[in-house]
Amino acid sequence: MPKYRIISIDGGGIRGLITTILLQRIMAQPALNKLLDLIDLVAGTSTGGLIALGIAHNIAMAEILDVYVIKGPEIFDDSWLDDLVDLGKLVGADYSIEPLGRELHKLLGDTTLGQLNKRVLITAFDLDDEDPDPARRMWKPKIFHNFSGPNNDRDQLAYKVGMYTSAAPTYFPSVDGYIDGGVFATNPSMCALAQTQDRRYGPTPSLDDIVLLSLGTGTNLQYIKGQTHDWGYAQWVKPLINLMLDGTTGIADYQCRQILDVRYHRLAPVFPPGITVAMDDVKKIDYMIKFAQSVSIESTVAWLDEHWVGT
Repeated sequence: MPKYRIISIDGGGIRGLITTILLQRIMAQPALNKLLDLIDLVAGTSTGGLIALGIAHNIAMAEILDVYVIKGPEIFDDSWLDDLVDLGKLVGADYSIEPLGRELHKLLGDTTLGQLNKRVLITAFDLDDEDPDPARRMWKPKIFHNFSGPNNDRDQLAYKVGMYTSAAPTYFPSVDGYIDGGVFATNPSMCALAQTQDRRYGPTPSLDDIVLLSLGTGTNLQYIKGQTHDWGYAQWVKPLINLMLDGTTGIADYQCRQILDVRYHRLAPVFPPGITVAMDDVKKIDYMIKFAQSVSIESTVAWLDEHWVGT
C-alpha cells in the first residue's frame, strides 16, 4: 500500500497565523510545493480545524493568512460595552462568535464536509448528546469526519463545524451545543491516527505506511512556582485552562512518537522566555509574523524530503 500521509494542526486561536506562515515557508521549498496535494487526511482542533477545513477546500494559504491578519482584530473585538454587560468578564464569553461565523461562511460557503476535496477530522465537544435514555444522556467528545461509512458527518456544513471546533470556553459562546475540541484534544494527532485504524471506514492503512506531520501554533513557556498550592476555584480557574490545553498537547505528541517512531514529526515552535502570546492577542500579530518567519524549518524540511515525498 502507498504511504498514508496525515497533517495534524493544533488549536491556538490567533496563533494559527504562525502555522499558516510555516506551511507557506515549507511549501516554498522546490521539492515540497505539492505538499498538500499528497495529503490523505488533514486533522485540526479549533484554529487548526479552520486551517484544516481551508486546506480540504483548496483555499490558498495566503487567503487563510489574510483572515488572521486582516479579520483577526474584528473577530477578537472586545468592546467596553460588552465588558460592561458581562460584568467585567465574570459572566458571558469574551467575544461574539458571529464575526468568525461570517468569515468562515465567506471562505467555505455552504460546502458540506462530504463535498470537501480531502478527508478531514475536526474535534469538538458535545455538551449534551440528547440521548432519549436518561441513563445514557451525557456530554462527550465529538469527532467530525467525512470518511465514507456509518455514522459519518458528510452532510454537516463545513463552516458550521468550523464554528463548533472554535467555540473555546470563556472566549466564545457555545454553538449548537458544541464547544472547542481543545478541551480534550488541543493536538488532534492521536485522534487522526486512531481514525485511520477504524475498520468501519476501511481499508485501513498499516501503521507502517502512515507518516504524520504534527504542527503547533506556538508554545508559551508557562509554569507555576512552588511545591504546595492550597488553591480553590478562584485561584485555579485562570491557569487551569492553559494547563489542560498544554497537557493534552504533550500526551498526544508522546503517544504518536511512540507508535510511529521516525514516521512522525512535530514542528511546534516555542516563544522565547518572557514572551507570552494569548489565543486572542491580536496586538501581537506583527510579532507573530516575524516570529514565524524566523523559526527554523530545516529539520522539518529534511524529514518531509525523506518520509513525505521520498520513496
